Amino acid sequence: MKDISKKIKPLGDRVLIKEDAESKEKKTSAGIIIPVTVNDDKGGKRGVVVAIGPGKTESDKNGKPVLAPISVKAGDKVIFQWGDKIKIDDEEYYIVREPEILAIIK
Repeated sequence: MKDISKKIKPLGDRVLIKEDAESKEKKTSAGIIIPVTVNDDKGGKRGVVVAIGPGKTESDKNGKPVLAPISVKAGDKVIFQWGDKIKIDDEEYYIVREPEILAIIK
């Protein structure tokens, strides 16, 4: 995988994820596309975190802005629910808000 983190930096609580090949739609030899939802009971897409944003700005008890860091790091394998699909250098990635990340795979 190319070091795409030098080309794009997510903002806020967003994370850049490269989807695993096993999470993608499959096509039969007859050309029929089988969506992941039909042949996958895992409950989400799987991928690897490529880059993370700085975190979400929240207010502390005094109303002062503080930065809540993101709980995943580059290289983590994750299960995520939803994200905006983008293409960079002919490769597909997802920009996902941290709350859409369901789990870190150990």
